Amino acid sequence: MDLRLAGKRALVTGSSSGIGEVIVKLLAAEGVAVVVHGRDESRANAVAEAIRAEGGKAEVVLGDLATDAGADAVAAAALAGGPIDILVNNAGVIAENSGFLSWMEATGADWAQAYNTNVISGVRMIQRLIPQMRERHWGRVIQIGGGLSLQPQAAGPNYHATLAARHNLAVSLARELKDTGVTSNVVSPGAILTEKVRPVFAHMAAAYGWGETWEEIERNATQAMAPNDTGRLGRPEEIAAAVAYLASPVADYVSGATIRVDGGTIRSAF
Repeated sequence: MDLRLAGKRALVTGSSSGIGEVIVKLLAAEGVAVVVHGRDESRANAVAEAIRAEGGKAEVVLGDLATDAGADAVAAAALAGGPIDILVNNAGVIAENSGFLSWMEATGADWAQAYNTNVISGVRMIQRLIPQMRERHWGRVIQIGGGLSLQPQAAGPNYHATLAARHNLAVSLARELKDTGVTSNVVSPGAILTEKVRPVFAHMAAAYGWGETWEEIERNATQAMAPNDTGRLGRPEEIAAAVAYLASPVADYVSGATIRVDGGTIRSAF
């Protein structure tokens, strides 16, 4: 299926590693000129070089989106190469790095930091890139959310609340962008097998008796931590595929929606 993405430009925040890296590589493979963003120059350059080696187009911008000055610099550098058609707000603290503090451990400062990093960072980029999308009457804004926004656990309330905010702001933004040709949607991953997750589960396997082979470990870890209809963890490529669909002209009629890519972890009919 031709997603008709050739010739578009995309900025994927936090794309120097993890799910963001896979997203930016898939978009590039679909003909999108991508802007790789991160704070580590060597990692961001490595991603861009890998894309170019496969015949894709990639630029690099560096900056901390947790500050207004950093967001200004990233937006200016991204727009210097041409208009941004697609913004994927992926950057932020991820589950395995959030610490999952308890309600009594998470201080007001912890809540404020998580909200600034996971929510306001994305708002900064929206406010800086949406105006030129409106002028061109076409654009895509995609938030990377998560199932914990709907079914939060007791631990990590400050992290879960930021995911809920990402989902909420995406719908509000969709209403704001009515009749502009610019859409706003969410991709909501479940438990995803990234390069950081696999060794964690392998280490936990001995303590919890999850088995010896990776097939056994993945099946039992999934059952213990993220039970779903597929009996396995998701892959970053599956998140990237959903992003590519929402980013494309094929998804013109999709607005304010959440695409859950979680194997059925979230048990909801709506």
